[in-house]
Amino acid sequence: MFSRRIQQRARHLVTLLTKPFARLGVTPNTLTVIGLLLSILAAVVIAQGLLVAGGLLVLFAGFFDMFDGAMARVRHAATTFGAFFDSTLDRYSESIILLGLLLYTLQRPDLHEAIWPFANEQRWMITLIFIAVVGSLMVSYTKARAEGLGLECKTGLLARPERVVILAIGLLSGTTILAVLLLAILSQVTAIERIVYVWRITITSQTLQTSKADVGASLTEALSGGKTTQSEAGDHKGIPVPQTGSLYASDALSKAKDTSADNLHVPATKLGTDEVREPSVLPVPTSIPPFNNGVHQE
Repeated sequence: MFSRRIQQRARHLVTLLTKPFARLGVTPNTLTVIGLLLSILAAVVIAQGLLVAGGLLVLFAGFFDMFDGAMARVRHAATTFGAFFDSTLDRYSESIILLGLLLYTLQRPDLHEAIWPFANEQRWMITLIFIAVVGSLMVSYTKARAEGLGLECKTGLLARPERVVILAIGLLSGTTILAVLLLAILSQVTAIERIVYVWRITITSQTLQTSKADVGASLTEALSGGKTTQSEAGDHKGIPVPQTGSLYASDALSKAKDTSADNLHVPATKLGTDEVREPSVLPVPTSIPPFNNGVHQE
């Protein structure tokens, strides 16, 4: 949702802030754990009704979520487990913060914000929190599942940084229910966007594979020079008819051999049970009679 330029500037700033911690030997996984602990603290503060302080802690925890990735880049310590660990604790952090907001709501049956126009605001808040939690998990799950299938899926309106900012602004401005409403709606929209995106990619891939298979089959059939029958050519005897030049050449060569064999006029004689053919060709003379006074004498 944020523009690429803003993301690049934020990443550059976070990288600069991370370098002093890198010199102290702080690891990316340590920052990930600190972010989770701050999220737990934010949930406790929100449950006590200190929404402004909770909003600040949510932002602070979100910054640590950005710091761990920057730390991995600065220290050249990015690992597969680190990416898995970070993604898993992020789901815990987000769910715990919304749990703190749910506890805050359950303690206030008369919950009311002037900006909300409907009655039974507590029920609305509980329902929206549930939808927001499900949407948040589905946004992350669709991305992870797509990546597990070898597809890149970063599309959608509401990634984790946007969700953190929206919730923090709602807590700081006293419009918490509107923030949760946005989280509930936009997270579901984002999950659906990713589902549709992956569906389009897979359909396109399957179509291309089918087309390639059809083209390959056509080329194979053309190169193999398959046979048709005379019945297909108008004669219903069903005798195979060669269709390629190579088969025509083979047939002509066979006929030539048969013709040359017939021209030998080789009679057959029988020796026992075996049939032996002896050529009836006149022997070639081995000597020439002498000439007598230039006249050939036989």
